[in-house]
Amino acid sequence: MKKTLTVVDAASLIIGIVIGVGIFKAPSLVAHYTGNTFLFFAAWVAGGAVSLIGALCYAELATAYPHPGGDYHYLMLAFGKKPAFLFAWARMTVMQTGSIAMLAFILGDYLSRVFSLGAYSSSIYAAAGIIVLTLVNAAGIKEGRITQKLLTLMIVAGMLFIIAGGLFFAAPVPSGVAPSPPAGTLPGLAMVFVLLTYGGWNEAVYISAELRGSKKGMFRSLIWSITIITLLYILINATYWKVLGMQGMRGSEAVAYDVMLRITGPGGAALVSFLVAVSALSSMNGVIITGSRTNYALGKEFSLFRFLGRWEKDSATPLRALVVQGIISLLLVLLGTVTMRGFATMVEFTAPVFWFFFFLATQSLIVLRLKDAKTTRPFRVPLYPVTPILFCCACLFMLISSIQYTGVGALAGVALLCAGLPFLMISKHQTMQEK
Repeated sequence: MKKTLTVVDAASLIIGIVIGVGIFKAPSLVAHYTGNTFLFFAAWVAGGAVSLIGALCYAELATAYPHPGGDYHYLMLAFGKKPAFLFAWARMTVMQTGSIAMLAFILGDYLSRVFSLGAYSSSIYAAAGIIVLTLVNAAGIKEGRITQKLLTLMIVAGMLFIIAGGLFFAAPVPSGVAPSPPAGTLPGLAMVFVLLTYGGWNEAVYISAELRGSKKGMFRSLIWSITIITLLYILINATYWKVLGMQGMRGSEAVAYDVMLRITGPGGAALVSFLVAVSALSSMNGVIITGSRTNYALGKEFSLFRFLGRWEKDSATPLRALVVQGIISLLLVLLGTVTMRGFATMVEFTAPVFWFFFFLATQSLIVLRLKDAKTTRPFRVPLYPVTPILFCCACLFMLISSIQYTGVGALAGVALLCAGLPFLMISKHQTMQEK
């Protein structure tokens, strides 16, 4: 494995994954559940702060233990093979592939508005997006990172266009229109949507072993990217607030669309649809890159999945891991098509499993401080152990909230996680026989 990626590559990957479609939908829900301007903006600042706290924890782990397995590797060192295997299994079958399918359905939904391919148009576009981006990344990490940079630049440029148009050229909401607060404000539920919108920055740890430069490069890429994301989120929410006001945001199904409608007229709808499609592609590409690294790590550690642990030197990619990830993602697109709920099915499928392992990975920082104190740590999280404990609390809050939100829908993802137990036993038995 060669160190082919720069801090800029890592930062563009994080920004491209995080700034997804959520920022074009979540603000209306956050406005509804916060109820007033102060709480609305406080929620977005708090989301950036929580993400920054989490990034500090992950920066220590990534710089002390650079490995393509990311969380998988930390769980292995802290808790042993069983939790690590179940994480890698869940990431391969639920979390990462579910996220890819979820983003693919969003891509399909918006492209179908521009040009429909029939009754299953969204699913066809979703499958095509997965196949194309998997092939791009199979061609090589160079092609994957160039694609990521271009998509990230397009997202940021589009957001800056909306921000500039709204803040400098659009007329503000009439001052005489007083927002009427909703029947009951739920700041906690608002934070669920805020943190979901900030989600994805942790994906950078899966390329830590491929990052060039000093070991503090991962810390710099995480801090810079989250700072940029937080500023962009606050600015674009300020644009929404100026143009629509709190009442307008609460009543909007697509805040970015309604803002552009007031700035440019109907032509703004095409721009917003294009931005959402690019955001979905960018996030998909980043998730495809990082997800394949966990599958590769699984193949290196467990003989049953040895076929995944091959690294192609010419393309600098785990080709087989990419292909398997793509096939599972396509099967989940089929699942979403059968249920006829696409995106919603994938959200319910992934959220609880994701936040459970996020909580466990953060705990590994505390365990490794005690268990492996001699390892050199180029970056040490400040205010330890308060910082990781705070982030563990945030993960628990999101875990409980996601279970309450998804209900029965979460059972499919949990069931598939449990389905990994027989494979763990088979792999353990096979390893003992080989010894």
